[in-house]
Amino acid sequence: MRVLIVDDHPVVISGCKALLAAEPDISVFEANESESGMAAFIAHAPDISVIDINLPGLSGFELLKRILAHDPKALVVMFSMNDDPAFVSRALAQGAKGFITKNDDPSLFAAALKAVYAGGTYIPDHIVKKIVLTRYDDRRPGLSTRELEIVRMLANGQSTYQIADSLGVSHKTVANNCTALKAKLGARTSMDLMRIALEYLSR
Repeated sequence: MRVLIVDDHPVVISGCKALLAAEPDISVFEANESESGMAAFIAHAPDISVIDINLPGLSGFELLKRILAHDPKALVVMFSMNDDPAFVSRALAQGAKGFITKNDDPSLFAAALKAVYAGGTYIPDHIVKKIVLTRYDDRRPGLSTRELEIVRMLANGQSTYQIADSLGVSHKTVANNCTALKAKLGARTSMDLMRIALEYLSR
């Protein structure tokens, strides 16, 4: 797996490279701002790009936009000191496949990238809980406790089969819950469902 890390702090880049050094199947490229990040993306064609939101000059969100305009199938994980749910919602809305904070457990860094590379979505569990549970109240009707739990699991990149196994119910039950969620929130796909649900619950 080829990983591009775009961050303007050399210590952060060194730390990320150290975390991935033990992974024999991962090679790392780096850049320190959006322009060089875009050039590195074109030159190296990484499997995953990890982009700091607060880059000098053009923001990480702008780089995300440019990368996806160049390659709509690109896998991008946003990277930030800030765990505000609004940043997570914006990242997903703009096409990112994951969000990692610089305060997260370092041992989860490689696992997060592998989850996204495998086709999943990665959001730290503490952020998901903050969005889905802490910010939910009775003034936002429509989602049951079970539906909220399914949203949390989808955010962690779990498939409907994995969710069914975790909840001890049939896959059909989970599929029906997802269908109900899509209807309630106006989503067409599972990724669309996750994005809309996070925006809905973080308002």
